Amino acid sequence: MAAEMTLVKPISNVTPKFGSPRMGSYSKFSTIRMSATATPPPSTSTKPSKKANKNVIKESLLTPRFYTTDFDEMETLFNTEINKNLNQEEFEALLQEFKTDYNQTHFVRNKEFKEAADKLEGPLRQIFVEFLERSCTAEFSGFLLYKELGRRLKKTNPVVAEIFSLMSRDEARHAGFLNKGLSDFNLALDLGFLTKARKYTFFKPKFIFYATYLSEKIGYWRYITIYRHLKANPEYQCYPIFKYFENWCQDENRHGDFFSALMKAQPQFLNDWKAKLWSRFFCLSVYVTMYLNDCQRTDFYEGIGLNTKEFDMHVIIETNRTTARIFPAVLDVENPEFKRKLDRMVEINQKILAIGESDDLQLVKNLKRIPLVAALVSELLAAYLMPPIESGSVDLAEFEPQLVY
Repeated sequence: MAAEMTLVKPISNVTPKFGSPRMGSYSKFSTIRMSATATPPPSTSTKPSKKANKNVIKESLLTPRFYTTDFDEMETLFNTEINKNLNQEEFEALLQEFKTDYNQTHFVRNKEFKEAADKLEGPLRQIFVEFLERSCTAEFSGFLLYKELGRRLKKTNPVVAEIFSLMSRDEARHAGFLNKGLSDFNLALDLGFLTKARKYTFFKPKFIFYATYLSEKIGYWRYITIYRHLKANPEYQCYPIFKYFENWCQDENRHGDFFSALMKAQPQFLNDWKAKLWSRFFCLSVYVTMYLNDCQRTDFYEGIGLNTKEFDMHVIIETNRTTARIFPAVLDVENPEFKRKLDRMVEINQKILAIGESDDLQLVKNLKRIPLVAALVSELLAAYLMPPIESGSVDLAEFEPQLVY
């Protein structure tokens, strides 16, 4: 029981596994431009990059994705003549929050960035590159979706459209700041190429609401937790981007509040048995994806003095408590059995990855994966079927902008 109780302790109290970044014989990265697909379009094959050849980001189920949706349905949902549940006063209040633009002058770099990057060597340097790469891709994905929604909803609901446009502004800043961070390591993501070459995943509007709300709120709790930990343990502040997380996470929080308001304006997405099933499904998807991803990258979290699994469970628990304010049902993530299931999924996933890296024939690999994939699906289903926590309410208090930490 004590082991599970430690999951809700402040992360700053976690005892790190080692005290300094591991050093290695890796040389500095050459300057390259990254792309997100294994096969670039023909037009790029004859035009060498000004800096160097494109490198490849390996795609997997856990890779950050780009999303699109049914924009016609979105227009119907936010048409004030059709949907009488739209609370324009609440959206106006939110719009003023976004227009204030608290972080307009926040993302300003200094010489610390390049100096810190030059000091990072060996495996930790490579891990930081991957962190910046994945984070930039995720933020850029949000920028593209929000920008398109802002454009499509201009005539239907100008207030909501402007909020989406201002959120795309935030996401663009985040992506740009992260991409500048990659330049400290002599790298850059080719965001224009990403836009054209990346495959887009289609989600119906209600699924966009569930998934994006969770994404923004879990982003808030990740950023603020890392910020608080490093503030309490400055010896692990090995790269200055983390100093920006306190203000940065408030962008994520405001975005989440906006999606909360959107769902309140669509009570059909919150008030029936199907909504409860979908809410739990998206909670499980987001939590498991984060847990499996992070457990593949424990060196990164250890490098900043965190215990990966304790960090993730803290973030999951806090996100779940926040989500319970709006979702009609959430997972019982504070039940010790939930973490045990996550840990079993990690073990199975590691075996699947090991098969992929083996020298076996592809047919043999596929056959070996079958029982492991079945075991992973079984654990997912068991976690989903755990007794949920009934929660949420569409009768929420009037919107009041506030910080939550």
